Amino acid sequence: MSAESERNPLPFEPNKKRQKPKTKAQVPIVKEELSSETKQKKPPFTKQEMAIPQVVSQRMIRRVAWLCGVPTILGILTLVVSYLLIIYTDIKLPPILVLLVNMGLFGLGVLGISYGVLSASWDEDRVGTRLGLNEFTTNWGRMVAGWRETRQKKV
Repeated sequence: MSAESERNPLPFEPNKKRQKPKTKAQVPIVKEELSSETKQKKPPFTKQEMAIPQVVSQRMIRRVAWLCGVPTILGILTLVVSYLLIIYTDIKLPPILVLLVNMGLFGLGVLGISYGVLSASWDEDRVGTRLGLNEFTTNWGRMVAGWRETRQKKV
C-alpha cells in the first residue's frame, strides 16, 4: 500500500485532490453569496485532466480487439462448423458439446475485454510487455486502491 501512495501519478490522473463539500454548519448562507456561488460552480476536474491519452487508448483497443475478437470469432465459427458437419457429413455432435464450447469461447471473449484494458500499460511513454502480466498486476492494484478509497469516503 505504501508503494502505491508513493507512485508517480499517471498523466491522465488529476493533480489536485477533490475537496469535501462544506456542510451547512460550516458555511453561513447568505442570499447574495448563494446566487454568485451557483453561477460560478465549476466541475472539480476539466475534461482534459480526466481524458485517457490517445496513445494509451489505442493500446487498449488493440489488446481488446485481439483478446476479445479472436475468441468471439472462434465462437461464431464453432456454430458454423458444427452446422456444416451435421448437414454435409455423418458426424453427429452432441448439442450440449457445441453449446459448452460456444459458451466457453464467448466467455473468453468477455474476459478478454477486461484483461485487454487492464493489461495495457497506462503510462504514455512505456509500451509494456506482450502478455502484460506486470501491467495487469499494477493496474489491478490501482483499481482496487481506488475502490477502497471510494468506500472509505462513503463511510
